[in-house]
Amino acid sequence: MQNIITTKGFDYGFDPSKCVGCEGRCCTGESGYIWLNPKETEKIASFLNMDIDDFKKRYLRKIGYRYSLKEKVAGGEFECIFFNSEAGNCSIYEHRPLQCKTFPFWDYFKEHKDEVVKECPGIVL
Repeated sequence: MQNIITTKGFDYGFDPSKCVGCEGRCCTGESGYIWLNPKETEKIASFLNMDIDDFKKRYLRKIGYRYSLKEKVAGGEFECIFFNSEAGNCSIYEHRPLQCKTFPFWDYFKEHKDEVVKECPGIVL
């Protein structure tokens, strides 16, 4: 039986079982921002057993007054710095930022559902 997740205000659902075999389409592709708040920054740095300042220098980029995860380029596409391309998954999955946890239920996709349908095989209409 499928475990379809729904969220109020969205006219689609999400089947998380489709993440297996997806190879991280939500973590790769076009360049973008994955914003972290201070608590998330501390949590990930602690998980990696790193000093906050060292973590910021190695894994974050400052955009204005906010921080976003860095990206790397692989195969001509951008990837989240924590995307493990060999395994096809997130190397900090249990500690990933809220923005990642709430995908595909981002306000942007309320008006651009066609984009998330193309990107995510777990979308259920």
